[in-house]
Amino acid sequence: MSETNPAATAPVSADAAPHRYTAAMAAEIEARWQDFWDAEGTYAAPNPKGDLAGDPELVARPKKFIMDMFPYPSGAGLHVGHPLGYIATDVFARFQRMTGHNVLHTLGFDAFGLPAEQYAVQTGTHPRVSTEANMENMKSQLRRLGLGHDKRRSFATIDPEYYKWTQWIFLQIFDSWYDDEAKKARPIAELVAQFEAGERAVPGGRTWSALTEAERADVLGEYRLAYASDAPVNWCPGLGTVLANEEVTADGRSERGNFPVFKSKLRQWNMRITAYADRLLDDLDQLDWPEAIKLQQRNWIGRSEGARVDFPIDGERITVFTTRPDTLFGATYMVLAPEHPLVEKFTPDAWPEGTRDAWTGGHATPAEAVAAYRAQAASKSDVERQAEAKDKTGVFIGAYATNPVNGERVPVFIADYVLMGYGTGAIMAVPAGDQRDFEFARAFELPIRCIVEPTDGRGTDTSTWEDAFASYDAKIMNSANDAVSLDGLPVVEAKERITEWLERTGAGEGTVNFRLRDWLFSRQRYWGEPFPIVYDEDGIAHPLPASMLPLELPEVEDYSPRTFDPDDADTRPETPLSRNADWVNVTLDLGDGPKKYRRETNTMPNWAGSCWYELRYLDPHNGERLVDPEIEQYWMGPREGLPHGGVDLYVGGAEHAVLHLLYARFWSKVLFDLGHVSSAEPFHKLFNQGMIQAYVYRDSRGIAVPAAEVEERDGAYYYQGEKVSRLLGKMGKSLKNAVTPDEICAEYGADTLRLYEMAMGPLDVSRPWDTRAVVGQFRLLQRLWRNVVDENTGELSVVDVAEADIDADTLRALHKAVDGVRQDLEGMRFNTAIAKVTELNNHLTKAGGPVPRSVAERLVLLVAPLAPHVAEELWRKLGHESSVVHEDFPVADPAYVVDETVTCVVQIKGKVKARLEVAPSISDDDLEKAALADEKVVAALGGAGIRKVIVRAPKLVNIVPA
Repeated sequence: MSETNPAATAPVSADAAPHRYTAAMAAEIEARWQDFWDAEGTYAAPNPKGDLAGDPELVARPKKFIMDMFPYPSGAGLHVGHPLGYIATDVFARFQRMTGHNVLHTLGFDAFGLPAEQYAVQTGTHPRVSTEANMENMKSQLRRLGLGHDKRRSFATIDPEYYKWTQWIFLQIFDSWYDDEAKKARPIAELVAQFEAGERAVPGGRTWSALTEAERADVLGEYRLAYASDAPVNWCPGLGTVLANEEVTADGRSERGNFPVFKSKLRQWNMRITAYADRLLDDLDQLDWPEAIKLQQRNWIGRSEGARVDFPIDGERITVFTTRPDTLFGATYMVLAPEHPLVEKFTPDAWPEGTRDAWTGGHATPAEAVAAYRAQAASKSDVERQAEAKDKTGVFIGAYATNPVNGERVPVFIADYVLMGYGTGAIMAVPAGDQRDFEFARAFELPIRCIVEPTDGRGTDTSTWEDAFASYDAKIMNSANDAVSLDGLPVVEAKERITEWLERTGAGEGTVNFRLRDWLFSRQRYWGEPFPIVYDEDGIAHPLPASMLPLELPEVEDYSPRTFDPDDADTRPETPLSRNADWVNVTLDLGDGPKKYRRETNTMPNWAGSCWYELRYLDPHNGERLVDPEIEQYWMGPREGLPHGGVDLYVGGAEHAVLHLLYARFWSKVLFDLGHVSSAEPFHKLFNQGMIQAYVYRDSRGIAVPAAEVEERDGAYYYQGEKVSRLLGKMGKSLKNAVTPDEICAEYGADTLRLYEMAMGPLDVSRPWDTRAVVGQFRLLQRLWRNVVDENTGELSVVDVAEADIDADTLRALHKAVDGVRQDLEGMRFNTAIAKVTELNNHLTKAGGPVPRSVAERLVLLVAPLAPHVAEELWRKLGHESSVVHEDFPVADPAYVVDETVTCVVQIKGKVKARLEVAPSISDDDLEKAALADEKVVAALGGAGIRKVIVRAPKLVNIVPA
């Protein structure tokens, strides 16, 4: 660190108190110290090796890796709600530095994505140009807050040297498969070796050598962790792209743009995240995450135990998954999802004889009925299809399957309440035990067979039932064939017996199912990472060698994918990259001579870059490998209390529970399995900050009006003379209630903004913004300044006093504050830490006279993590040459933390009658005697006898009169 003292260059202002802490002084101090920190590399966190190695003493300390969730550089810039988490992690990181840790804290930018592309479409500005401008604006805003980031480690996902490694990771996933026996990913070459050696049977019974190259590619595609397939997708014509399930709202519209979303079948890249479902579930137990987030992930993964059952049909079979195989005897029909791939296969040319009119939907042929119903179902979201509507719809496909337990022919329908995305996309319908099946059976006049003995008195005649009867406690009935009987058995035992029979007869097997679906990884967009994949003349996908990475985005004239009528479900994607023929069609030598290839013209989703960015922070300039193993082990490796390793603290919004967090965990586990990292989890501790809200004011039309121009009169609110409504909600530009950090910094200074945001309430709860209340923290800083600096002369006002000569009350106030603030900062209770600092500062103000230097120094050190600029300034004024950033945090003397006396409340019949000042160590007997002898207690009892005395020393005595 430099020995220069920038405090010596501070200019003198000229008002009534020329050295008073003002907004102008705050601005000057803050800018000067920010320049100093940047120039000196104050926040540089040394690595144990590599180009960021340095300061062995720091490397030898315990380490802390503290991260914020990736920000997206919006053109609108920051409002005061955005920095809440960034300030919190900065306070915590500063505290960790002062308590002896080597702290890695930095911030990059998640810069690919739809907003920049949409702006490019509207204006013709290249997405990189607008994105980089937005990043510079955001960097400037964040710098003004005094955030202590190691700027050497910052990057953006759009940097080719960054997405080179995003592409490289994709290739590792593409060239891997999940070995169910080893419970881990392995290189695809090892699977090929098993096929070649005959150690693993080739699907279809042929030998590996007998397969063509295309056939081998198809076989491997069924195993690869990254694979392309024709599958049902969420197609959004209005955006011209497909969406992941998580990007579709509950009402079946796109999260961005609010366009209709339809089910369609397209060839897309997918990630086989389902292979990791069990591990993603099990490892949650070892993570220090909010239980609400863990629950959301568990529910999203959706593990359920049951059985797969095969229903024979036309010499083939329809497979269903059921959690209740014990109800098989009650299955009287089947339902397939409308998009199920077997529907066309089993749909005949004509209706079977005797088909009921209610089953056909009024169509002349099964094919017509199926086509019409599919079109109807495609316009509904999954949520709408699953809604508990009483009117169930569907059509008979004209085919019958066979129930394997009793040989009965059961009609096969398609209906929108069955989803292709869960189970096998087919169900055995047991209308007696499932309400949706019950309503469907009633609507289509299908049999309802009672197979679970009702316990609610309704009887077994289902024609009298008004709803289904489902129970895990009742006994099974009407469920027997020549080989197996479930009658009289409880559910658990019945499930075991029928599963055993299914496996013995080859009609099914016990299995585990998951709600989780494979991750759709393609986007029909320009502004995203290109896939490092090319196709040969036979359509076989080939990975690019690492030496050809990064595959950079080409220049294009038109950034927009082709969009369509938002309501036209029959359209298909056309990507911007596909229009650049010179880039798409290339001649490459992939190891067997120059050949012509066609590039993949989809791009990766915006989630790709954020799946691994914690690793790039560790080793940001490594061009030879993803991350140096020793560096990764140092910052993220497993250790005591962190069995899977990971970032020590990760702070961000709860809205990413089943998107970014699940995807990042998947990538981390694949990289761990392949030996590239030592950490099987990316983030050990997760903290979700709340939201800063603001009042939204709307006129009679419901249109938001500028909040800053609204006047309050007699409890009502007016804008330009018109009464408006007020409701607490989000803060944002569109709601005209955004307050920028720049405004607050200009009026009060960044340290005031930092204090106010941290003092508003517990970090994990939402809280309303009130600009008028900001001044309270500004006044705290002014009082702090006055306790150290003479406002008239600018000289120190502290006095040099030996610790033994400081009055006891001040020492108690000091050490209680030190103890409390230390505990609060460790627990991220920043609001209560500020309250304790305020209490100490007020004590010193009220005490009058000069503040002892040693007390002032410890007060400044307490403030340093929270308000670093003013702390740095005062620390230098107090005569120190080193930065306060790396000073030791104060330690409390236990002798002064313990109260000399505490207040004991004495109650009679639950009402407070007296308060006693007693020693903290007083015994129950002594406290009881003192309470009964108190004059106020004696008077209140009035000579009445005492039935019972309850003592909770040292703070409570409760007397119950006779």
